[in-house]
Amino acid sequence: MRRLAIKPRGDWRACAQALGFVHHTIEGEPYWDESACYAFTLREIEDDIEAATGALVELSLELVARVAGDEQALERLAIPRHAWDLIAESWRRREPSLYGRFDLAYDGKGAPKLLEYNADTPTALFEAAVFQWRWLEDGRARGFLGHDADQFNSLHEKLIQRWREVGRGDDRAGMLHFTCMGASAEDTGTIDYLEDCARQAGLSTGKLDIGAIGVKDGTFVDLQDQRIERLFKLYPWEFIFADAFGTSPAMRRTRFLEPPWKCILSNKGALALLWEMAPGHPNLLPTFFLDDDRKSQIGPRFAQKPLYSREGANVLLVDDGKVLGRTTGTYGLEGYVRQALVDLPNFDGNYPVVGSWVVGDHPAGVGIREDHSRITGDRSRFVPHYIE
Repeated sequence: MRRLAIKPRGDWRACAQALGFVHHTIEGEPYWDESACYAFTLREIEDDIEAATGALVELSLELVARVAGDEQALERLAIPRHAWDLIAESWRRREPSLYGRFDLAYDGKGAPKLLEYNADTPTALFEAAVFQWRWLEDGRARGFLGHDADQFNSLHEKLIQRWREVGRGDDRAGMLHFTCMGASAEDTGTIDYLEDCARQAGLSTGKLDIGAIGVKDGTFVDLQDQRIERLFKLYPWEFIFADAFGTSPAMRRTRFLEPPWKCILSNKGALALLWEMAPGHPNLLPTFFLDDDRKSQIGPRFAQKPLYSREGANVLLVDDGKVLGRTTGTYGLEGYVRQALVDLPNFDGNYPVVGSWVVGDHPAGVGIREDHSRITGDRSRFVPHYIE
């Protein structure tokens, strides 16, 4: 694993605009950054990252099987009681998952370590699936990458195939609706891309803002009063469960993607439950709930994370009493976990996190975010990668 300084393509912004990648720059600061790239060997990709991702998928599904009907575990995760039956039912039905992203600490030397699992509303998808692939193709064609350079990236093809599988396996006919908070350019771009993949898979689709969804005769409806039978929502389950609509009978009359059982894995408490289930696993870090006396086993180097948080908010990094990093935000009322602190690789002051994507239950590609901070946030840069 190497970080290489390279010359950006002179036309990359025009290319981004043409492909609909509008949030490549955020408030004048680069989000997409091709002044550098990461190079991996095939062994690092296949034997380390891909293998670890497959193992983490299996562990995660085993955890859901244990927790979905376990009231004590759901209470530890601070999931509201009114959601418990919905979660258990969605798991009993094995309602399908579309995708997710494991965020891994990896330096090319040791085993990848799970930092967290973005199981419910992962973004940074279009840039991983499409735009960094375009960068690779241009690099091979223009000569700044070798003609045999490759990329761990089958995201686009796997997403279309997964939509086909979801469509065939769903007993609910009709339109597949997509929703998110329309004020977010990143969320809107992600929804647009996933809707395009679904259309390529032959599904009928429609799109609306989360605030435009209504309830009529006990069923969710769109602005045309059409029943929402199937809904892909880029909107966190914990927000839905806290909303007035979260207790509506309509919740049982719509098939959701991601399904309700994914809220178990998107909760940082799942990191503690995974360690409890598989202590010593090479891809896990020791993690405990903050009110668990066993957290002292971790020692003086730890990361403290809220059960519910987004984009690195309300995270604290401590090394033997010294604060290495701290972020603010509105999360933490439900509780925290304490996770053993792992050192991210440091490339001249840049700290990368490897986002390893899953489509269905299968590894599908990598996207790398880096920052000058040890905490990856919503402004952290996306840097492309290739396989040497």
